[in-house]
Amino acid sequence: MKHLFQPARFGDLQLANRIVMAPMTRSRADDKAVPTAVMVDYYAQRATAGLIIAEGTSPSADGLGYCRTPALYNAEQIAAWRQVTDAVHAAGGQIVVQLMHCGRVASRHNKPAGSRTVGPSSVAAETQLFTDTVGMADTELPDELTRDDIAAVIQDYRQAALNAREAGFDGVELHGTSGYLPMQFMAENANQRTDEYGGSVENRVRFTLEVLAAMADAIGPGRVGLRLCPGNSYNDARDSDPAATLSALLKAIEGMGLAYLHMMRAHVKGLDAFAIARAGFSGALITNDGFEPDTAEAIIADGGADAVSFARHFIANPDLVERIRQYQPLSKFDRKTLYSPGSAGYCDYLPFDQTLMEKTP
Repeated sequence: MKHLFQPARFGDLQLANRIVMAPMTRSRADDKAVPTAVMVDYYAQRATAGLIIAEGTSPSADGLGYCRTPALYNAEQIAAWRQVTDAVHAAGGQIVVQLMHCGRVASRHNKPAGSRTVGPSSVAAETQLFTDTVGMADTELPDELTRDDIAAVIQDYRQAALNAREAGFDGVELHGTSGYLPMQFMAENANQRTDEYGGSVENRVRFTLEVLAAMADAIGPGRVGLRLCPGNSYNDARDSDPAATLSALLKAIEGMGLAYLHMMRAHVKGLDAFAIARAGFSGALITNDGFEPDTAEAIIADGGADAVSFARHFIANPDLVERIRQYQPLSKFDRKTLYSPGSAGYCDYLPFDQTLMEKTP
């Protein structure tokens, strides 16, 4: 596992190893989108990762979509996130935050009064969301963003990047997949615009590029990453030619000096997103989805990636880095407690030595 444990520098981010904790929605914030005490414990426990990418966090009230997800648009949220980042840094770790604007993937039951649900066009997503108040609920019909609205959303992202730095984060990652706002602009079914943000692939990637540019201008491009998964149809996002969209986007970001590109495996026949990313992006590449320690080591050793991010393995193994180092078995997570409130199935998973002690009669 020697390649996984080599240090690396991604822009302005210095990684002690190449084992990255992927961002995962865990729904442990409070009903005001403020991080809670259990989130401090959860992230601090996993600080041995070369880089933690904290869960999808909204840049604005309009950007919220799910219940109990955090945000970064007011002083209370910034102060609460500071408790998280201070704990991670005290444990020797490094942490960035993923900025996630849900756009049309939202329910009013999960949003504060006075907020809007918006999208590139007034087309509802054909999906439902869980709410704490009424159970499963349809997504809202979004308001189509005007040009002035788009400029305001981009400013929200820019300010959220500044807020992230104030909260102690080492950088930010733009969530550009899973059917959220940047991908809604790239998806032909969600984006039916006829202006400079719709139609051609160059127009449909424009919003993502302008958001990245605004955040890079605010905090420096070496502290900004981007997560993509071409062809991901989650949350009703459809693209007839995801390879062309990815190639156009990579061509446009190549000269921006971003810290890294975080690429998820594309589950589209004939589309090797990792290979396209490696060929089209000269910066640091983090790959994700379905990796085990041995396959992660192999892709880095073969030059196919610079780091690998793990999601499910980090849930049940707070000491994942040490378990990989020592070739120790990995615990399995409890799917039933992925999104439930409280510490159960969140920060109560034990490191390997304590797990052994519990099993000893």
